Formats: sequence, structure tokens, C-alpha cells
Amino acid sequence: MRWRTGRESDNVEDRRGLRAAPTIAGGGIGTIILVLVAMYFGIDPSFLLQSGAPGGTPAQQPVSVSPGQDDPSRFVSVVLADTEDTWHGLFRQMGGTYREPKLVLFSGAVQSACGFAQAAVGPFYCPADQKVYIDLGFYQELKNRFQAPGDFAQAYVIAHEIGHHVQNLLGISDKVESLRARSGTAEANALSVRLELQADCFAGVWAYHAHKARQILESGDVEEGLNAASAIGDDRLQMQARGYVAPDSFTHGSSAQRVRWFKRGIAGGDLRQCDTFSTAQL
Repeated sequence: MRWRTGRESDNVEDRRGLRAAPTIAGGGIGTIILVLVAMYFGIDPSFLLQSGAPGGTPAQQPVSVSPGQDDPSRFVSVVLADTEDTWHGLFRQMGGTYREPKLVLFSGAVQSACGFAQAAVGPFYCPADQKVYIDLGFYQELKNRFQAPGDFAQAYVIAHEIGHHVQNLLGISDKVESLRARSGTAEANALSVRLELQADCFAGVWAYHAHKARQILESGDVEEGLNAASAIGDDRLQMQARGYVAPDSFTHGSSAQRVRWFKRGIAGGDLRQCDTFSTAQL
């Protein structure tokens, strides 16, 4: 992936090395329990933490990342900047205005407006503060545990979380959360899957337009992204963790579904092709 000549974003907060502690006021222990449940089932913590869990004030003080401080943080900053440029353009085409999210780098654990989360939860987006959270150690896990190496695989992870931010700005997340609150467990999980697959499609839309404008893709990059999407499918993760697959408990979609929707987004860069809520076949 051609990223080293790209500009860096001003929206990165570096909290690595800062100790995170769960907020106690209002039920911090309950927040920890919710996070542990999310860790066990592989659920995006924002779904559990944003509804009913206390927010509280982050225990860490954000520190601005210095340009060129190190390659991992610089890479994240450049990819974030590229998503900003792409989504600003797409929102203008839709007659809207894109609000840039913050991206928080942390190590070990972090306090967000959605609650306390440990690195084991993986990268996540918190709609309550419009921030993406990532422990860069996840990239080693992506490479070693999930066998999904490569810089574009890493960029896909960021683009997917930014996809959730786009859903938040478009009002999709609120609608889904409202429906989930009135649904049983299986129905709520199915809605979560559709939301996650749409974020995969949005990641593909970003890649299409970023390459069209700035020629970021190199040979093998698309395959890296598809491999990453496949590696973190619910069926593959459940088989590795439990030895069996329970489709009713899926919250992100199967490997095949995640690949299919990422490919759909990157094929033509058309947001209208990302409507996972109106199709019967995912």
C-alpha cells in the first residue's frame, strides 16, 4: 500500500503508556462485566457499553501524536487522513458535511465514553464520543493469530471502524440500536450483523475512491484486505475458540459474508450498493 507520502491527520490521540481505570461512579463494575461478556462472545463493545452503561470521564489525558514519531502511529495517522479526504468528498456529493472522528491509540485498556474496554476486545468505535479506539498490538495479533498480514489488511481495520462513524453520522446506528432494543437476542444479533457488514462495505467504498484519487493500492493489497475480512468472520473465530459454530450468536457476519460485502464496496465505490438492511441474502 502506498501510504508514506500521504498527509497525517490531526485527529489522533496517543494514550499509549497511560494507565486506564474504569470509572466507578454510576456502576463501573457493571461496565467491566459488560466488557468481559463482549470479550467472550466477540461482540463489538459499543453495542453493550452504549446502552445503559455509564460513560464517565476518561481516566487518561490525551497526548497529541508527533508526526513521524514511529511508523505504526504514522501509518494509522496517514490512513485516517485518507479516510477523512475520501468521506469529505462523498458527503459533499450527498449534500452533507462530514465530521471527522478522533482516533485514540492505547495500550492494554482504555476508558471511553462507551465505558472501560481492554485491548482483547479489539478495535472499536464509540458513537457516544465519536472516536475510534485501537491498541496497535492488535496488528501483531492480526498477523500472527489470524494469519492476515500486510499494511492494507491493517488499513481495512481502520476503514471498517470509520465505516461505523459514517453510519453514526447518517443516523443508521441510532435506528439499528432502537430496533435492537425492541428485539429478542437472535433478532438483535442479526441486526448487528447487518450493521457490521455495511461497515465492511463502507471500508471497500473508501478503498475504491482512495485508490481512484491517490493510487494507494499496490499488487496484492486487495487480497490482503479480503484475507483480513475472512480471518475475522464469526464462524472462523467461533470455530477457533469453541470448536463449533453458532450462527444465531453471530454479531459481525461469517467470513464469506464479510468478504462479499467488502468486495461489493470496493468494486464500484457506490454507497447505494451497501444497503445490507434491504437485502434478504447477505
